[in-house]
Amino acid sequence: MRSPKLAALELKRFGRGKLPRAALVAILLLPLLYGALYLWSFWDPYGRLEKLPVALVNEDKGATTDGKKITAGDDITKNLRDSKVFDWHEVSDAEARRGVENGTYYLSLTMPGDFSERIASSSGDAPETGALQVRTNDANNYIVGQISRTVFAEVRTAASTKSSRTFLDKIFIKFSDLHDATEKAAKGADELKSGAAKAKKGSKDLSDGLTDAKKGSGELAGGLTKLNTGAADLERGARQVAGGTQVLADKVNGVAADVRPYLKDNGKKIGDSARLVSDFSQGMRNSLDLIVKSGPTLKAGAHVAADELAALHKEECEDKPLPDATLCPKMERAKVASADVAKIADDIGVLAEDSNGDLKKLDAQLKDLQTKADALARRAPKLDEDLAYAVGKINELNTGAHKVATGADTLHTGLTTAKSGSTELDTGVGRLKKGAGELDSGLYKLAGGSTDLATGLNDGVDKIPDYDKQARDRRTEVMADPVQLASQSLHKAPNYGTGFAPYFIPLSLWVGAMVAYMLIQPLNRRALAAGASAWRIALAGWFPVAAIGVLQVAALMSVLHWAPGLGLEMARPAGTVGFLVLVTCCFAAIIQWLNARFGAAGRILVLALLMLQLTSAGGTYPVQTSPGFFNAVHPFLPMTYVVEALRRLITGGGLEPVWQGCAVLAAFTLGALALTALSARRKQVWTLDRLHPELSL
Repeated sequence: MRSPKLAALELKRFGRGKLPRAALVAILLLPLLYGALYLWSFWDPYGRLEKLPVALVNEDKGATTDGKKITAGDDITKNLRDSKVFDWHEVSDAEARRGVENGTYYLSLTMPGDFSERIASSSGDAPETGALQVRTNDANNYIVGQISRTVFAEVRTAASTKSSRTFLDKIFIKFSDLHDATEKAAKGADELKSGAAKAKKGSKDLSDGLTDAKKGSGELAGGLTKLNTGAADLERGARQVAGGTQVLADKVNGVAADVRPYLKDNGKKIGDSARLVSDFSQGMRNSLDLIVKSGPTLKAGAHVAADELAALHKEECEDKPLPDATLCPKMERAKVASADVAKIADDIGVLAEDSNGDLKKLDAQLKDLQTKADALARRAPKLDEDLAYAVGKINELNTGAHKVATGADTLHTGLTTAKSGSTELDTGVGRLKKGAGELDSGLYKLAGGSTDLATGLNDGVDKIPDYDKQARDRRTEVMADPVQLASQSLHKAPNYGTGFAPYFIPLSLWVGAMVAYMLIQPLNRRALAAGASAWRIALAGWFPVAAIGVLQVAALMSVLHWAPGLGLEMARPAGTVGFLVLVTCCFAAIIQWLNARFGAAGRILVLALLMLQLTSAGGTYPVQTSPGFFNAVHPFLPMTYVVEALRRLITGGGLEPVWQGCAVLAAFTLGALALTALSARRKQVWTLDRLHPELSL
């Protein structure tokens, strides 16, 4: 008998009576209990958060800043009520505490009394952080606590953003004020720069002028010092001259009466004597001239004569054996005399050379004496008259010398005073020069600093932003919330249930196949007894459950897609249904083999394998977040590939995991059927263990 007929006979058993038929219907609908009911129960939990009762405590007293009232607590309360997130109950803090503790409220949100004041402080000199207080109780429900953290993070962000807007808006206003103030300061710095430059030029001119004045005052002080010294010398000299002229006048006046008669009576003699002196002076000058002109010649001739006489004396008196006794002494004396003459000639030669200028001086003195003698000779007849004139002039000189002495004394006294004043003037001008130098140096630094200040302020004006209201609002908006989350889901699941469908659908199909083999024999006993082919026996036990599985897939997916409150939308509906048919066939083959090979223990293994697959398939959290054991077995279990393929078929995406899942499930199916056939061959031999099994379920 062929396998399909054996499978049909197995299914006909469920048509005999009401209870078997009810059991078959229960098997068909069992996946709905796992698949549809589970998904229905949390299809869209975030869409029903408004039914969760939570406590809201608003103790905020508000605040005032810059004349503007801030009521952050009231604003947040209104926004929360308008948002329809949670069922808000405004209660006191004590009531909120009791409600969260006893489970009346899942959580509470408290805005303290200084909430607005702290937010307003962000725009002041001492900013403080405003704190929203959330109280949860995981003993009531752990998931609600997780949800509340997400919701309240958004509330905190919104409140922080609003507070930041106020603070940043004031900053931008301050920027504008700073820009205007800096612009004014830049203009003032430009004026300061111009004035400093002019002052610098004036200080430079002053410093240069005082430098010249210091030089002049120093020279004046030095000159006056010298003048004072000279005046002192002049005063002493004038007094000495006055004393000398007085002595001269006294002597001249004393002897003039006696000298005048002598000069008057002896004028001719004095004249003759003066002429004699003049002639003698002229003769001396002529002799000196002769010495100068003839001295070198005489010197040379004297030495020649001395040398010749010495040679002759040597020849006649020293070299001859018998010298002339009478002539030699005379020649000896002549030789000595000629040597003395040569020495005198040398002196005359030296005198003629006049290396020290003595002859010139002597000649000048003789000329002066000659001139004076000539003058005296000419004036000799009138010496008495000249004497009377000289005496008068000497007396006048004496009178004038006394006046000069008196004036020199007055000049010395005045120059002493002027010297003291010039010294003080020089000291004062030196201080002024030093001060002018310091002033010039300071003004140089001031000019440089004012230039840097003006340049920096002018540059700073361009760098400091000056925002109008529209620009402030735009920048405040960006800086208060600078990072926007540009969320993009490539294949977004519309709700919670759609995201978990790839996990619960294979679970329900596994349970459906597991329960089916509780009612249907994995190996047909008639076929075993008749000695049918092992493959026929395996297929005969697999076909009924596989057929039931196909019906289960149809029922489950129909309910998930069309039932009210669910409405599962699939990116690839036909592909999803076709893949689930392969899934249920694979699950049926695996469960059949476990039951066929291990008997009653196989049912326990089926349940254990289900638990292992549920924990390692990554259906809820990514498997990477699970302990290492589950990561190790993850690639070797069929439900791993089923979950991944269903995600792509339901929500969309590449089909590589689908084709990979099909290959893996086909391999599992063929492998399980082969193992079931092997078990069927073994079952055709009856043993005591089969007749009396140790465990029966």
